[in-house]
Amino acid sequence: MKAYQPTDLGRPIVRFFQEYLPTLRGMSRHTIRSYRDSMVLFLRFTTTDCGRPIEALMIDDITADRIVRFLACLESERRNSITTRNTRLAALHTFARFLFAESPEHMATLQQVIAIPFKRGARVAPIEYLETAEIEALLAGIDRKTPAGRRDYAMFSLMFNTGARVQEIVDLRVRDVRLEPPHQVRFTGKGNKVRLCPIWPRTAQLLKELIQKQTNGEDPADQHIFLNGRGAPLTRFGVRYLLQQCVTAGAKVAPTLADERIHPHSVRHTTAIHLLKAGVDFATISQWLGHASLNTTMRYARADIDLKRQALAQVFPEILAPPKGGAFVFRGEDITGWLRRL
Repeated sequence: MKAYQPTDLGRPIVRFFQEYLPTLRGMSRHTIRSYRDSMVLFLRFTTTDCGRPIEALMIDDITADRIVRFLACLESERRNSITTRNTRLAALHTFARFLFAESPEHMATLQQVIAIPFKRGARVAPIEYLETAEIEALLAGIDRKTPAGRRDYAMFSLMFNTGARVQEIVDLRVRDVRLEPPHQVRFTGKGNKVRLCPIWPRTAQLLKELIQKQTNGEDPADQHIFLNGRGAPLTRFGVRYLLQQCVTAGAKVAPTLADERIHPHSVRHTTAIHLLKAGVDFATISQWLGHASLNTTMRYARADIDLKRQALAQVFPEILAPPKGGAFVFRGEDITGWLRRL
């Protein structure tokens, strides 16, 4: 059997993910995983586009024209948003710059890749979050008589309690939770930043019961808390699937759940919105959620319609009276003039 020889593309890819990103750039594992997903998608597209297996691809196959077709495919076939498209392109830009030092003889081609511009027109998607009745319906729809149901109930209760990112939840280990007063949990977020979040006594009890049943009374500190049926840690895709199952079951009680696009990050948004409604200041919410900038937290002030109604009620409440009901009655005025005054 002929021994496999890495191509001039295979070797740089390995160094890119094993050395450059984690060591020289100091990127977090979350960013590295995002870059990995972008690279996998591009390699799959390239092997179909040029008709050769992935292990036979070369640096010469990374061309600006092919990347442009790849980006178009993301939007047309995978239905990715402009934001996601630009994220994939940013990963390829970084890899192309890395290849400059690895293979300077390909600099002309790689410069064309880096010259591919980001697409403008990305829309800021509205923040999806759950109201109190919807949260109750979602949790009530979980069958807690089964081990999987008890796991899901504890996991989503913790997510609503802390507003943690889904990757932070699946990475959580026994050593990261304090189940005695003061109850708290330790998360490692973006940029390897560590933060502590308080949890309700009820949430701590749910976690305690879950851990005891999974470990037979033992307490191995390094064990992940949320496991699948095979005993392996849940993935963020698994959590998304489980959440969709809970949303479907909860929609029988709260029909509004069926009309919303709920995903794990919606749970994080829900925690932020409810903290804001409770009067918690932005700085505290920012620290609670692990935001890198206070500007990220400020967007929640624009998301909730109840907060807008409260603000409106405080601005000249007697002068700005509510509009009178009834239909508009046309009395013969110039219709074009009336329309201009709208």
